[in-house]
Amino acid sequence: MKPTSLLITGSFFMALGVIFGAFGAHVVQDLLTPERFAVYQTGVEYHFYHALGLLILGTITHTISVNRWLNYSGYCMIAGILIFSGSLYLLTLTDTGWLGAITPFGGIAFIFGWIFLAIGIFDKKMVKQD
Repeated sequence: MKPTSLLITGSFFMALGVIFGAFGAHVVQDLLTPERFAVYQTGVEYHFYHALGLLILGTITHTISVNRWLNYSGYCMIAGILIFSGSLYLLTLTDTGWLGAITPFGGIAFIFGWIFLAIGIFDKKMVKQD
C-alpha cells in the first residue's frame, strides 16, 4: 500500500471510530446491558488503536520504502478492524452470539499487523538512501 493510501484509510477509520463511539455513547448505551455495552466499547477502543496504527504505518512508509512486510501490516490492521471491531459491533447490536467466534480472527490479524510492522521497519535492505 502506498503511504497516501494508508494515511487516507487510517483517517477514514478514525472518523468511523468517532462515529461509532458517539453512536455508542448517545444511542447504544441506553439499549444494551452494561456487559454488552462494555463489549461494544472494546470494539471502539481497538478500532481507534488500529486506525492510529494505520496512520503511524503511513507515516513510517514515508521514510522507509514500502516493502511486503509493511503491506502485510496494513492489510492485517484493516482486516482486524473489520473483523474484530466489526464483529463486536454486530454482536452487541444484533445479539447474534455466533459472531463471537469470528472476533478472535480479527485479534490475530491485529497481532500479525504489529509483528509485520516491526519486521518491515527492520528489513534493512529496504531503507531509503538519502
